[in-house]
Amino acid sequence: MNAPMSSALRRLAVYCGSAPGTEPAFADAARQTGEAMAARGIDLVYGGGKLGLMGIVADAVRDGGGRTYGVIPDALVGLEVAHTGLTQLHTVAGMHERKAKMSELADGFLILPGGIGTFDEMFEAWTWNALGYHSKPFCLVDVAGFWSGMTGFLDHVTASGFLSPARRAQLLVAATPAEAIERLDAAAREAAQGMVW
Repeated sequence: MNAPMSSALRRLAVYCGSAPGTEPAFADAARQTGEAMAARGIDLVYGGGKLGLMGIVADAVRDGGGRTYGVIPDALVGLEVAHTGLTQLHTVAGMHERKAKMSELADGFLILPGGIGTFDEMFEAWTWNALGYHSKPFCLVDVAGFWSGMTGFLDHVTASGFLSPARRAQLLVAATPAEAIERLDAAAREAAQGMVW
């Protein structure tokens, strides 16, 4: 077995849907994300469910020999069907605690397709960065053009004067999970050298 590739990321939070979505490419990207993380020795931090893209990522990391850390609100354990095969499952009181714990555990954020929960997690991580609570990078994986409408809207927000070009540039975008991990790793290295993120 080959040794994992070196990375500045020890743990990566993956935000994604608890449903598989309508495009087979979504599930493929989730599987590729987990496989790439395990190959690089990067632990997974995620929402703790076993359904949808969430479960696919977790299973791929676990099957590749990686460690998996789930964080799930008590009320959602039954609803999302908590994954019982994780390295560790943290059960918390609510969504705020879930997001705070995931942010605490992770060195960066990779965002796959998902719904309003995924949007909420991504925007809160970005907001906390803007407020100086952390300097961890985040990257969208634009699977099958899923995020193109949102990135276009964010460009409109920037042009309208509500988001600075520097802040807009913080939201990295990649075409594949492997590219996203490379970009996040480079940004994490920059942050470790004291560059503002």
